[in-house]
Amino acid sequence: MQTDFLVIGSGIAGLTYALKVAQACPNKKVIVVTKTQSDETNTKYAQGGVAGVMDFNKDSFDKHIADTLIAGDGLCNKAVVEIVVKEGVDRINEIIEWGAQFDKETDGDFKLGKEGGHSEFRILHHKDVTGKEMERALLDAVAKQKNIDLHTHYFVVDIITQHHLGYLITKAATDVECYGVYALNLSTNKIEKIISSVTLLATGGNGQVYRSTTNPAIATGDGVAMVYRAKGRIENMEFIQFHPTALYEPGVRGQSFLITEAVRGDGGILRNHNGEAFMERYDERKDLAPRDIVARAIDNEMKIAGTENVFLDCRHFGKEKFVEHFPNIYEKCLSIGIDITKHLIPVAPAAHYSCGGIKTDEYGKTSIKKLYAAGECASTGLHGANRLASNSLLEAMVFAHRAFKDAVNLSKDEVFNTLKNADNLIPDWKDEGTTSPKEMILITQSVKELKLLMSDYVGIVRNNERLRRAMNRLDLLFTETEELYKKTIVSPQLCELRNMITVAYLIVKSAQFRHESRGLHYTTDYLQHSSILQNTIL
Repeated sequence: MQTDFLVIGSGIAGLTYALKVAQACPNKKVIVVTKTQSDETNTKYAQGGVAGVMDFNKDSFDKHIADTLIAGDGLCNKAVVEIVVKEGVDRINEIIEWGAQFDKETDGDFKLGKEGGHSEFRILHHKDVTGKEMERALLDAVAKQKNIDLHTHYFVVDIITQHHLGYLITKAATDVECYGVYALNLSTNKIEKIISSVTLLATGGNGQVYRSTTNPAIATGDGVAMVYRAKGRIENMEFIQFHPTALYEPGVRGQSFLITEAVRGDGGILRNHNGEAFMERYDERKDLAPRDIVARAIDNEMKIAGTENVFLDCRHFGKEKFVEHFPNIYEKCLSIGIDITKHLIPVAPAAHYSCGGIKTDEYGKTSIKKLYAAGECASTGLHGANRLASNSLLEAMVFAHRAFKDAVNLSKDEVFNTLKNADNLIPDWKDEGTTSPKEMILITQSVKELKLLMSDYVGIVRNNERLRRAMNRLDLLFTETEELYKKTIVSPQLCELRNMITVAYLIVKSAQFRHESRGLHYTTDYLQHSSILQNTIL
């Protein structure tokens, strides 16, 4: 396949970008590829909402900017924060025009929620399935756009650069270019070339490197791993946000059900096994402190008591209020025997969001030419050391728009047409000599080992010895997996394992570089902030 614009991923960032370039360039072709169904994305599972200054009588851009900077613990790029907060309102209004519906008061004004780290009520939401509603609206709009082709069940293996033309590329290279991707067509089990003049990575997060995560099974860090292999710049991977309140279900591993922060915003109270409301001992903002503080507090309470969870108390809400605001959570709890009007909800932290990722500029451009990144896979400078709640959907829309503006300008340049005959230059995927895996246990067991070591050694609280052990075990997993990759026919399971090992390595290596506790990176060996603020770029 050949296209003008290629989008990898069908979440809010990918679809926003695709829709915009398609509408601005009706004579150009846009291809969107996703590795499962079109709506199976991190966006779909975003419950809480999207932050934006909608009530200027009570709120302001300055307040939202200040809240974001405080949460980011000194590492946010202030210029980027101002861009996202100020441009975000236009992007919210835009997705409303495309059909997204947010909850309103009886007088027609939007119902605005408040979450941890926010000084004002500014969270727009659609019940407790906000991301799913935004995804629906975007998919409906994309379906009406004739020059967008959406291909499901395509697993992107690698981005194509000069490396595939026989050139040696090192990390010091400044002229690496992206020509498209190699992708495994899961319908035919054949790897195809997709040649593109401009490519956007919107591949989502990497929560699946941990044993317990709110992320879906697809969140294996594919975009970050591909860019790192292509010698692109990655930064701040040590800052993994653990959501404080994932539903605790004994024996359940993998994707955990998220109890949105909006529940605490509406008055939910965290309690330990003694029934104590413990957050006042950790922060004056109590249950509405930023996520890194709440997650560490819960982790500490669990360790003191020797338990695997704490509790969220919503009994004082009343059934009508809770069901109106959080129908999805109510039904899930009821399905496992928890009546929120009578019972406490068992919760525990789970890996939730990656604040680092593919380093981009203020227009979503990566260090690789003709390659953009947006959404959770990107590190734009907005989040710093810790993401403020409900800023992620906002960031995705703003940077999808900015990448679109830059890419359309690029399309007017002569370089946009340099790949029209590239199909003859770029080699087909070569897999001569490889065979089908004799035992899938070689892959599945390695995945289990990876999740276990990352959860035990590189979780909410870290230290140098744990990180050293994690790196030693990752070295072995890397060696074994690369040997398997060289002699085995490519499969999604093998590629995801390979990508997760790369992402885990980047998390650990970045954590080893940061000799301080800051934001989401908390180490018992360096409890104080450093006077030097810097990004960890790999």
